Amino acid sequence: MSKTYDPGAEGAKMSFRDAMSYGDYLSLDTILNAQHPLSSAHDEMLFIVQHQASEVWMRLIIHELTYARLAIREGKLPPAFKMLARVARIFEQLNNAWDVLRTMTPSEYTAFRDDLGASSGFQSMQYRQIEFMLGNRNPNQMKVHEHDENANRLLTEELEKPSLYAEAVNFLSRELGEEPPIPQLMTPHEADPAIQARWKTVYQNVDAYWSLYELAEKLVDLEDYFRRWRFNHVTTVERVIGFKRGTGGTAGVSYLRKMLEVELFPELWNLRGEL
Repeated sequence: MSKTYDPGAEGAKMSFRDAMSYGDYLSLDTILNAQHPLSSAHDEMLFIVQHQASEVWMRLIIHELTYARLAIREGKLPPAFKMLARVARIFEQLNNAWDVLRTMTPSEYTAFRDDLGASSGFQSMQYRQIEFMLGNRNPNQMKVHEHDENANRLLTEELEKPSLYAEAVNFLSRELGEEPPIPQLMTPHEADPAIQARWKTVYQNVDAYWSLYELAEKLVDLEDYFRRWRFNHVTTVERVIGFKRGTGGTAGVSYLRKMLEVELFPELWNLRGEL
């Protein structure tokens, strides 16, 4: 009989009475005890974990976008590229997660839907912050966060500063010797022909403006993955609840389909038809 393998015999630390362990470092006691189903339905745990995991990933997105915006403002494009690429891959991760939630059938969701009350992903403060950071700014959506002083403060502060895309456009303008446009702070970014013309100059002179070209493509890549995530969200909701009104009072699938029409960086998409 072979001897049972002992990792400690090869130097692995086995006692953590006086040292920080893996679980300590990651606060796993807190995380793994944060799931509190309100019903006896088996699939409510899936619903909770799916959304909690998404919020943790969004926490990282906000972290990356915060520093990517600062890097662009300071003209440090290489680290910004790395951060933007990471955000795109996080959205890919979030996109793949819908496949897990889609294993839940309408009958299984109905078993605990009433226990959700008026809670809804529409109320996600972090999702709203990400939208605001990217340039899709609708102050009307602040109303759903008025009860949360901290969330209201964070979102208000975000609306008072240029979005990541505004910083990219400012950098573009400076590099081309143009006056940066006035940033659209309190409203969703709308396509500007002057901005589109500047990006077009970059795409028509790639060798001369390679860094700007790479910045543009990193932004397009990010929005591409973001759009896929939104599309799969719509498909998942339609598959699970059909065209019922959402728990938070939105029109459900109809509302989500309307959100698919939103373009974060419209000039970068529109100029493709001119090249």
